[in-house]
Amino acid sequence: MKKLLPILIAPILLAGCNTDATIASRNLSKAADMMEINRRIVFYNGITDKYMLTIEGRCSIDTSQSGRTFFVICKTGPDQYKKHFLGLSDNVTFFAEQLDAAKVSTYHYRVIFKPQSIIPNVDFEGSTKALKELVE
Repeated sequence: MKKLLPILIAPILLAGCNTDATIASRNLSKAADMMEINRRIVFYNGITDKYMLTIEGRCSIDTSQSGRTFFVICKTGPDQYKKHFLGLSDNVTFFAEQLDAAKVSTYHYRVIFKPQSIIPNVDFEGSTKALKELVE
């Protein structure tokens, strides 16, 4: 039992080793993905020193798809969104600025559960005549 005690305690101690900044950063990112953070995203040409594009609003940034493609999804109304696809190159970069302060916890991680996302929204495309023939 004495040999198992360090193995059982180690994960608990390591889980508590996050800094306030790490926890706040995760919670701010989650808030931005929930369209709660007002941002300004600027695409900048490093050769010409010019701004190419500026996007402002409650926007989420997704760079996980590929190294050169950049997605910005912005909330424009209660149930309205816009998705922008942008390509980065050797001389084009971006920066994102959070325009307003946001209250987030540095002690607790934010967990979001949306039970309505379990039920899919199904769109039917095709003719009812072909569906009827398929059933018969």
